Amino acid sequence: MKAAAKEIWSWVRAIAIAVVIALLIRYFIFDNYVVKGESMMPTLQDGNRLIVSKIGYSVGTPHRFDIVVFHATKTDDYVKRIIGLPGDTISYQNDQLYVNGKPVQEPYLDKYKAQLPKGELLTPDFNLKEKTGLLRVPKGKIWVMGDNRQNSEDSRFFGFVDEKQIIGQVDVRYWPLQEFSIINLLSNP
Repeated sequence: MKAAAKEIWSWVRAIAIAVVIALLIRYFIFDNYVVKGESMMPTLQDGNRLIVSKIGYSVGTPHRFDIVVFHATKTDDYVKRIIGLPGDTISYQNDQLYVNGKPVQEPYLDKYKAQLPKGELLTPDFNLKEKTGLLRVPKGKIWVMGDNRQNSEDSRFFGFVDEKQIIGQVDVRYWPLQEFSIINLLSNP
């Protein structure tokens, strides 16, 4: 009887340790996110399931064009692409992104631009001063935009995002299975 009790206790302890490790990994290192809406199309689709790395920005800093999940409100999290980093000036002219006065390519938008009627802009002209009253992205903030520029509630509407609001960087799309991809490799042009 003692051997059976010892064996049961050993299994209970192993299962408890596994559960604690899984919870720690989920809480501190990775999280799951389901895309809601069309603001990141064609890169991400409504209903895509993602793995978000939470640890990356606690030891490093965000990079331009990273796709991130952040707390947009007390109840909603958004997934968007980082366009502006602290100190950057951001503007669009004739569907061209300018960062610090230099043109920057956005190949992830090519699919959408090709579908537009001739003369229509994917991203209407703007600059930070018009949208925020500031010339540069402030320290500790980022400027985010969805890839579906004509249908995205992003920094053009709600302003800068505090870096502390970032949950993590999107690393993997795992569902639907036929669209499995490593996102951070695809997100930086």
